Amino acid sequence: MTGTLFGSLFLLVLIIVLFALLISFIPVALWISALAAGVKVGIFDLIGMRLRRVPPINIVNPWIKADKAGIKVTGDSLEAHYLAGGNVDNVINALIAAERAQIPLKFERAAAIDLAGRDVLQAVQMSVNPIVIETPVVAAVAKDGIEVRAKAKVTVRANIDRLVGGAGQETIIARVGEGIVTTVGSALLHKSVLENPDSISETVLKKGLDAGTAFEILSIDIADVDVGRNIGAQLQTDQAEADKQIAQAKAEERRAMAVAQEQEMKARVQEMRALVVEAEAEVPRALAEALRSGNMGVMDYYNLKNIMADTDMREAISTEANMTKKEGNI
Repeated sequence: MTGTLFGSLFLLVLIIVLFALLISFIPVALWISALAAGVKVGIFDLIGMRLRRVPPINIVNPWIKADKAGIKVTGDSLEAHYLAGGNVDNVINALIAAERAQIPLKFERAAAIDLAGRDVLQAVQMSVNPIVIETPVVAAVAKDGIEVRAKAKVTVRANIDRLVGGAGQETIIARVGEGIVTTVGSALLHKSVLENPDSISETVLKKGLDAGTAFEILSIDIADVDVGRNIGAQLQTDQAEADKQIAQAKAEERRAMAVAQEQEMKARVQEMRALVVEAEAEVPRALAEALRSGNMGVMDYYNLKNIMADTDMREAISTEANMTKKEGNI
């Protein structure tokens, strides 16, 4: 009797455990919710999702939401998008928003945008409600050399057809900045830009800057225009300073050449003096040889000495007169 009771209790506990495991593995409550919403999903489909490591709640709930919004999708497409790494719930929300805004958008296109790394729901919302992109301050120089600093506000909306492979906001900002620089640079006077800043936005808007981007530019408004530095005057000043340094360098080169020539002349004078001293050293020998050979007489020798003495006296008198004259000038 006791053994039979124990066996019955064991069987009851085993049944309860198996039922609990079955309930935890098969989301019966989710299956009932799907049936109540009119979504045809089988119990074996939910078991298959479990086996494929796909959380059934991430598939069934967006499926129910799409069905109630009148959007036809299949469980296989939702599951395939989840396995590819996509955000199923975000894609369904984007499809519902596009349907309400009467924007043509299919599931395959929305899934491709989502897998491309873009927020498809935000893109749909941006198509309905455009955003404003503010550029940083762009500095440009007019032809008169005056710098103009401008800042623009670009109103854009998402272009769903170009979201996959289209450039982002950074490209829009860069192109608008380039257009501002080109427009200001082609102006003859900076005053004309300050008087009519709309000319910048009109010229830039005609360039088709949104080509190849994920956005459509609706308007470009110049938010602020200021006068910057006088670049032309600064360039002229820098050029004058550079010319001055070049002239100084050339003058220094000429001075160095003059000093070198002076040093060369001094070296030549020293060389000639050395030759003169050498030649004067040979004079006594030549005189002695002339006296011995009879080519010069004694009287000729004394006349030469008198001439040399007279020359030395004249040089001494001239040197003394020059010194006296210098002292008088001082």
